[in-house]
Amino acid sequence: MAKTFESGDVPLADLLNQARQGVLQLPDFQRGWVWDDGHIVSLLASISRSFPIGAVMTLETGNSEVRFRPRPLAGTPTATATTDPKYLLLDGQQRTTSLYLALRSGAPVRTQDTRKKEVERWYFADIDACIDPDTDRNEAILSLPADKRRVSSRGEVLLNASTTEAQVRAGKAGLFPLDIVLDQNATLDWQYAYLQAGQSMDQQLQIWKRFQEAVISPFLHYSVPRIALDQKTTKEAVCQVFEKVNTGGVELTVFELLTATFAAEDFRLRDDWEHRQATWADEPLLADLDATTFLQIVTLLWTRSRWEERTRERVRGDRVPAVSAKRREMLSLPLNGYQSWADAVTDTLQRVVRFLHGERIFHARDLPYSTQLVPLTAILTLLGENAFTPGPRAKLRQWYWCGVFGELYGGATDTRFANDLQDVLSWIQDDGEEPRTVRESQFQAERLLGLRTRNSAAYKGLYALVMKRGGRDFRTGETIDAKAYAADSIDIRHIFPQKWCAANGIDSGFANCIVNKTAIDGQTWGYIGASAPSKYLAALEGGVPVSPQDLDAIVTSHDIDPVALRQDDFGAVFDARYERLIRHIEDATGRQVNRGDGQGSPFSVDQSGAALARGIQALIEAGESKTVEFKSTGRKNLSTGLKDRAIEWAVIKTVAGFMNGHGGTLLVGVEDNGKVIGLEEDFTVFSKKNTDAWELWLTELLIQDLGKPATANVTVRFGTIENHTVARINVAPASEPVYTRRTKTGAKGAVFLVRLNNATHELDGPDASGYQQNRWFK
Repeated sequence: MAKTFESGDVPLADLLNQARQGVLQLPDFQRGWVWDDGHIVSLLASISRSFPIGAVMTLETGNSEVRFRPRPLAGTPTATATTDPKYLLLDGQQRTTSLYLALRSGAPVRTQDTRKKEVERWYFADIDACIDPDTDRNEAILSLPADKRRVSSRGEVLLNASTTEAQVRAGKAGLFPLDIVLDQNATLDWQYAYLQAGQSMDQQLQIWKRFQEAVISPFLHYSVPRIALDQKTTKEAVCQVFEKVNTGGVELTVFELLTATFAAEDFRLRDDWEHRQATWADEPLLADLDATTFLQIVTLLWTRSRWEERTRERVRGDRVPAVSAKRREMLSLPLNGYQSWADAVTDTLQRVVRFLHGERIFHARDLPYSTQLVPLTAILTLLGENAFTPGPRAKLRQWYWCGVFGELYGGATDTRFANDLQDVLSWIQDDGEEPRTVRESQFQAERLLGLRTRNSAAYKGLYALVMKRGGRDFRTGETIDAKAYAADSIDIRHIFPQKWCAANGIDSGFANCIVNKTAIDGQTWGYIGASAPSKYLAALEGGVPVSPQDLDAIVTSHDIDPVALRQDDFGAVFDARYERLIRHIEDATGRQVNRGDGQGSPFSVDQSGAALARGIQALIEAGESKTVEFKSTGRKNLSTGLKDRAIEWAVIKTVAGFMNGHGGTLLVGVEDNGKVIGLEEDFTVFSKKNTDAWELWLTELLIQDLGKPATANVTVRFGTIENHTVARINVAPASEPVYTRRTKTGAKGAVFLVRLNNATHELDGPDASGYQQNRWFK
């Protein structure tokens, strides 16, 4: 590969003259000059000692593919701005500009002091201090105000260097103005005045010779190492080189580089970006969307449009350009490519907000992955409103949550952006195979125990899913939407308070993980404090106020067992919720959660035997409610002794009603009055008379009548009460409307059922539509 740079030294005077003449300018992506007074003094002291100050890097102009809008160095003559530069200064701006302002501008340097106060300064060499080998050279370089005087707090002049006459007599041996050090004629004139000022010209001459050797000669003979990149250097190389050698340690963003590139075509990218950004300034969800991310989205769409065009026109053997949002492609984005997609992306961001609000993500801090906005926005741009029709939306949701719970957007994502755009569009538009992100997604059950802060995408994802599936606002009892989220200061908060957990021997890892947290508003949190659940629930009932039944319904909507919560049973609440959260993940991703050795939650042992029976007994004693219903049997008609579709329908009706409501529990084997008769009556109509056969029948019934996705909302456990077997069927809120596939008679049909107060009702027409809008889609 041909060499694209040269290295060598350039005399300091020549470098500064190039800046003055406009031969050397800055690319527009360079930030402004920012060095303070102390930095300038130190730099001048280093050059006076012939110390190295680092290399500068320049780029030769003239490459039509690498066009940057130039701008003169600060302080150079106005006429410089109209000059076409031969070189652009990539590295060394702060040093070069500081030296130009101090040594060649002929004006005081506008800089800052140590307190960031704006000041104007001239720089002088204290001759006596400079020739003293024991004096620190930094102390020998003086910085004086614009009037070249140093005064006391009382206004007394301590040092005067305002005129040549004053300068040659200032201090012990004079103050030399460094702004003339590179001007030999001006230096000679000053030298003449200096020699005339002393009592003995011979003595003055000896001092001057020592000063000239110590300071003036180093300045006149100083050379700066320069790396000169030639015209063949690519834009990507410019960017990479700049970042590696920039002494300020500030990364050069693609946005800044493209700003300079587009400026060469009289397009102000920064102004355009700020105008666009203002259109979503009030949307909390997009608060962290920066210019580089916006350009990634635009580049992804531009490269895909280029890919489509070339694919259509492709001649066998031709190379088709890749779909990509990598740095190389972003740097190659032409102005017409930006302009062709920027408006569409800006418009689509409202669809992005709409989609994410539907998933109950309302704020930038709650976005599982901000990086996933890139492919999501690109996909929604190309799908348009079709993305919100049932089929495409379901696939889009699955892809999104697979990315979140597979934790696939936490590392290098550039390749995944392109893959997901192509894969998801093919999956939705052409019924292609599942996207790689869906296929690769995997969640380990034990990962739930490690989700403790917002640093984890899965943590934030579960927080959103609980609200999505019907978690209700504790204060109002309404489904949580964007308005309620903001108005009620809803946040991820503990169910069992940390202090209570510590006092009751609960491991902090369990106490602080997502299983023990849910979406709780600020007012409710005030009631919770450090209290036991049994106490804060009672306080809520009296303070809000809210009835125990209504509060239990709200608690249930968060996948919390209200009976166990009222009993302060951390293990029971944790175990049940652990299982429900796993089901939520499986439902959202369409992927089986990996349980490793097959074990459940760390408290699952507590839910066997006596503990499970106590929970069922507590439900029976509390009686039927908005979230609890009893059924004597699930399949057998006690009057006829035969299997009965009507009995099965009663189970389906209750389960579907709970799903479309806010969750609940169905006990089978318990009469309406609370009498336990057990599943033993049902067993008589089964060939295998055990709980395995009964659970298999129930699962097949639910799949047949409600479908597999809905059946994932159901968990079945069995307990023994009074020597009878009782089925406890916990039903989680559904993430979308659930319709039955068969009617009460067993015929094919679609019925929408919902739990209203203590009964299940069928809704249709406007009633069903209105309920669904309020429950899921507002």
